[in-house]
Amino acid sequence: MRALKTILLIMAGVLLSGCGYNTIQVQDEQVTSAWSEVVNQYQRRADLIPNLVNTVKGFAAQEQAVLVGVTEARAKATQVTVDPSNPASLQQFQAAQGELSSALSRLMVVVERYPELKSDQNFRDLQAQLEGTENRITVARNRYIQAVQDFNVTVRKFPTNLTAMVFGYDVKPNFTVENEAAIAKPPTVDFGTAAPAPGVPAPAATPGTPAPEPAPATN
Repeated sequence: MRALKTILLIMAGVLLSGCGYNTIQVQDEQVTSAWSEVVNQYQRRADLIPNLVNTVKGFAAQEQAVLVGVTEARAKATQVTVDPSNPASLQQFQAAQGELSSALSRLMVVVERYPELKSDQNFRDLQAQLEGTENRITVARNRYIQAVQDFNVTVRKFPTNLTAMVFGYDVKPNFTVENEAAIAKPPTVDFGTAAPAPGVPAPAATPGTPAPEPAPATN
């Protein structure tokens, strides 16, 4: 009887391996691991922000609106409870992190107006750490995107899709392009001469230069 159970277990293992069950398990763990790294890098950025804000405040306390904006965006980003398997939750997380990125960009624009702040060693160290973290976030996001893509392909293609259905595995949501509508909109290119602003007189003719002939009347 024990030998029969052993044989059945071996046969079950072979069948599950052949139908992609083990592949699904491996890729599911890879997605989980990649997501943990994404969260870890975003948290690292959030941990740097308080010191960055305090350093900027020491040189540019009058930039209150920008400093408050960064602080509030950080608070919002760290309060989002995300479930990466829920598309709405992942989108909310991405939006909150995008707002924080925008707030940090505005802060760095303000910094350009304060040369003494830019030369402060503490600020330069924090800025270098922040830039390094942004690069790590990009790498972590790309790895997560690839891991989700691999998993989704596996659970959708035949015959592993049958195994996925039996064990309740479905495609996972992925990161989307930020500002997709703005990216899709083609840029406006104008090589013409800009018209003078309303209320601004046209430049006077140079002495000795004949006045332009009036345009012919049209019917």
